[in-house]
Amino acid sequence: MLRAIVATGPRAVGYVSCDPATLARDVAAAEASGWQLTALRAFDAFPMTAHVECLATLRPDSRTGSP
Repeated sequence: MLRAIVATGPRAVGYVSCDPATLARDVAAAEASGWQLTALRAFDAFPMTAHVECLATLRPDSRTGSP
């Protein structure tokens, strides 16, 4: 899904995830497509549990001149 989103050419993508493993997988795929992770915040929405919500911001990689 992320590949389809970045293919539309947005200026930035906000990615909300509750699974760090899938977030890492998708950020790696975005980076392979010429995007870079520019911000990452974690939120403890469920105190006293192992769950952490993450908000990642992805932008086109200005160093490569991609989208």
